[in-house]
Amino acid sequence: MTDANRTLFERAQLVIPGGVNSPVRAFGSVGGTPYFVDRSDGPYVWDADGRRYIDYVQSYGPGILGHAHPVVLEAISVAASRGTSFGAPTEAEVVMAEMVVERISGLESVRFVSSGTEATMSAIRLARGATGRPGIVKFAGCYHGHGDALLAAGGSGVANQGLTGCDGVTAGAVADTIVAPYNVVPELDETVAAVIVEPVAANMGLVAPAPGFLEGLRTACDASGSLLIFDEVITGFRLARGGAAERFGVTPDLWCFGKVIGGGLPVGAFGGRWNVMEHLAPLGGVYQGGTLSGNPLAMAAGRATLELLDDGAFDRLTATAARLADGLATAFNDAGLDAVLPRVGSLLGCFFGDVAPTDFDEAKVLADNGIYPKVFHALLDRGVALAPGAYEALFPSLAHSDEVIDETISIAVEAAAAVVAGLG
Repeated sequence: MTDANRTLFERAQLVIPGGVNSPVRAFGSVGGTPYFVDRSDGPYVWDADGRRYIDYVQSYGPGILGHAHPVVLEAISVAASRGTSFGAPTEAEVVMAEMVVERISGLESVRFVSSGTEATMSAIRLARGATGRPGIVKFAGCYHGHGDALLAAGGSGVANQGLTGCDGVTAGAVADTIVAPYNVVPELDETVAAVIVEPVAANMGLVAPAPGFLEGLRTACDASGSLLIFDEVITGFRLARGGAAERFGVTPDLWCFGKVIGGGLPVGAFGGRWNVMEHLAPLGGVYQGGTLSGNPLAMAAGRATLELLDDGAFDRLTATAARLADGLATAFNDAGLDAVLPRVGSLLGCFFGDVAPTDFDEAKVLADNGIYPKVFHALLDRGVALAPGAYEALFPSLAHSDEVIDETISIAVEAAAAVVAGLG
């Protein structure tokens, strides 16, 4: 990595733990010095030395339109000119809530927060309050933010750091958390308040739901009186206009959202049926609040983003992801690198092995075999940025044209050849 990035990283480490504000950004699992982004546009980012990268991180999901979309920037500018935060309700919150409710079949009420972590923490508290039960079931490799009760067997940054747990999370905090294997329907009893799941597991690379898995969770929750929570922080408004629930035809009791609905600004949301949401204060006894919840800048950016995401946009995005997945798989395998790139809609993962994983244990074998860091750096050196961790998904955007995808594939051919030569 070049001098300006290295200098910034050295400065950052003096004043920020590890030099970053989210662990995966430190390049700990791939090695080397992180690049520091100076600016962005569409499918590209430029680092502190002015070097351009084709970016498939896209802020880990929010950049569905590509970076710095002019319509979104204009919406933010107009909103900012009226003030950045009021601590009072605004029409923008109402409009955004109406848009979410209209798009998500079965969701009748929504509450905005400032992050995906807040959304999942609040949904868990709400489920416990609504059912009067303590237990939570989650799945190994699914990441639901950094709330204590949900860090058990987490994917994403937890897995990238090689952590089996998290210091500071007490036994009491996870005493009511049950961890099950992904793609296995667990047995539920009357102590389980909720089952929370990523409908597509996008924090252990990418693991698709097996046929019948989501349907089985719905049936099991109905039988036990437990609530089913879809964590759609990644999949929401990305897989379809109505998210994963629309794509798979399974309706949960509660949803969690983030990323896309903020247009690149900090935001989260959770929502569901009225007979569950009415337990929230000020209507009910489950407290949740936040100074910046529903802030006008995020609401403006989110509205502008959703207005651009019609059905045609999702079709185009899916086609882009398919072109990328097929091209990378061919580039890697033709070079002699066994690779699988599982894809669900516009989300894809990148594993180096023979068969796509179906759960966290299988994903770990492929993610930890030492190939991904080599491919990551070979691509980065040639101007293509993937996430600096094998447990993250790739996020092509609507700004990634066929020409950009084809350039990526050509670079991947060169990178794969270099990796194979180095392995030899």
